[in-house]
Amino acid sequence: MTHQSDVSLGELIRVFTRIGLLSFGGPAAQIAMMHRELVAERKWVTEQDYLSALSFCMLLPGPEAMQLATWMGWRKHGTLGGLITGGLFVIPGALIVLALSVIYAVFGQVPLVMAIFTGVQAAVIAIVLEALLRVSRKALKTNAHWIIAALAFCALFVFGLPFPLVIATAALWGFFTTKSASAVSSAPFPSVVATVKTVLVWLMVWLLPLALLMQFEAGILADIGVFFSKLALLTFGGAYAVLAWMAQDVVQQKEWLTYGQMMHGLGLAETTPGPLILVTEFVGFMAAHKQGGIALGLGGAAVALWMTFAPCFLWIFAGAPWLAHLTKAPRLSGALQAITAAVVGVIANLSLWFALHTLFSIVQTYSFGLVDLTMPNVSSIKPIALVIALLSGYLLLVRHKSIVFVLCSSALIAILVLVLRFIPL
Repeated sequence: MTHQSDVSLGELIRVFTRIGLLSFGGPAAQIAMMHRELVAERKWVTEQDYLSALSFCMLLPGPEAMQLATWMGWRKHGTLGGLITGGLFVIPGALIVLALSVIYAVFGQVPLVMAIFTGVQAAVIAIVLEALLRVSRKALKTNAHWIIAALAFCALFVFGLPFPLVIATAALWGFFTTKSASAVSSAPFPSVVATVKTVLVWLMVWLLPLALLMQFEAGILADIGVFFSKLALLTFGGAYAVLAWMAQDVVQQKEWLTYGQMMHGLGLAETTPGPLILVTEFVGFMAAHKQGGIALGLGGAAVALWMTFAPCFLWIFAGAPWLAHLTKAPRLSGALQAITAAVVGVIANLSLWFALHTLFSIVQTYSFGLVDLTMPNVSSIKPIALVIALLSGYLLLVRHKSIVFVLCSSALIAILVLVLRFIPL
């Protein structure tokens, strides 16, 4: 397509620098902010084009808000514009998460720092629960969607089935049970040859560094690269959908992080601008730091970032020219709706998993044939964590305070508890 050049590169950079620095609050808030900045105020695209692009991005794996930002840059200035806007959406938050990861790795065992993270960890329970309620209101529109959500939860929490299998099954069910319609776009078909070239170029950009790591390093950096390149293909339905699988894998299977570190990383990502999936940067840093200190940790963070976000540019640059035709495909829409319904079950599993490990000191898994149930030792409950979690839920769900306010309040309560322990009564 012919890219519209009514917006200069300088203005594009200025606007998306502002968006990148202020993109707190998760994808819903980020998408709303871009709508206000780009559609309502500047009128860079029409409402219909914006919504079509958003629907397209929700069909893709990866953070939809970042991909929407990339699409806007591509729409105005081609590949260069997409690189600029997508990069500016991620880079500010990535730099902040990296700095906080280094501080955490160096000073994480200081009592004051640990108290802060204890408060954050309890607040995350309420944050994930709020995400569950928000997604379920939009996703569960029919009885079939409720059934998909319930089956997804049982598959993960009761039977321990792999997350990719759950999402793929939902997608296939939605695709094949949706009736095909006759809606056809009047837009001309893009060049297939150009699309193939774009795919090949960006596959090289994405996977050549991974191949080099596997050939010449073959250690923790290569392992991080392989893990997050797989993850990049599975992040349908937003970051929360994949967090349970990632958390359980890096904590229980790979043992790169402890459960507490994983929760602290999620808290860091919640309080910084940019996509929540930036938690992958924290995981990459901590996994590599565990084996080789700060320098290797920086390498692990870089590899995790590359494998998480490079494929986002592939999806947009290859798929955006076909946008008008893809958004008319009813079977793809049906697959997306089924995935979104399954995501409710996935997030419910994530909520329960986080809550059990945060509120109880002892959590065990009991196996009964095909069933694997995770149950807490009730006597090991943590009273302070329970109080903070309940207060966070009240502030977030009843008083509708911001996530940053809730996390800061929870951290302050934990600090107060720590201080009171050292004050003789």
